[in-house]
Amino acid sequence: MARTQTRSKVYAAVLALAGTGRIGALSMEGIAGRAGVSKQTLYRTWSSPGDIVFDALLARSQDADGSVLVPDAGELRADLESLVTDTVHELTDPAVEPLLRAVTASIQTDQQLADQYRERLWRPQFEAVAERFQKAGFPVPELAAELLLGAILHRWLLRTGPFTSEWVVGHVDQVMRIGIPAAASNTAAAAKPSAEPAATSPAE
Repeated sequence: MARTQTRSKVYAAVLALAGTGRIGALSMEGIAGRAGVSKQTLYRTWSSPGDIVFDALLARSQDADGSVLVPDAGELRADLESLVTDTVHELTDPAVEPLLRAVTASIQTDQQLADQYRERLWRPQFEAVAERFQKAGFPVPELAAELLLGAILHRWLLRTGPFTSEWVVGHVDQVMRIGIPAAASNTAAAAKPSAEPAATSPAE
């Protein structure tokens, strides 16, 4: 496994090389040369340039322990608004947006790259968001996570409209309506005291 300092150098190198949008032109030789490490160092941790690209992108949303960062301050609505805002900033960051758009285009015709994208980038992020919904008591947390993230990706990919603060609030409202009634119902049911058996008259 690559050391933290080596990983940082490799991630910076691959993002710089991929910034032109030419994903298919990336090579282990080119990444190693840009990072100042040997190819053997790369192959001890990664099997292909695609693996490195997606690990580098995922690292931008991870903490020091490698866990995907999802807001969890205790208030779900505020957490989701923060998550959506952070996701939008990530997608529209000039430093990585050309790369993200190039990846999105490439995975339409490259099955191997699509598999790498799904397993190394999308799945860890998706599961972390679904876990936050599960903690909040949503009946189908995976559906809530897909609706939350899917609408963002659709708007970004097709450029159907701007990501205004009003849109963020409205989008979170729509997603909240899916699970809040069920979550509230479950909470109320759990809090409701069980009916006590009727008192019986003492035997005469």
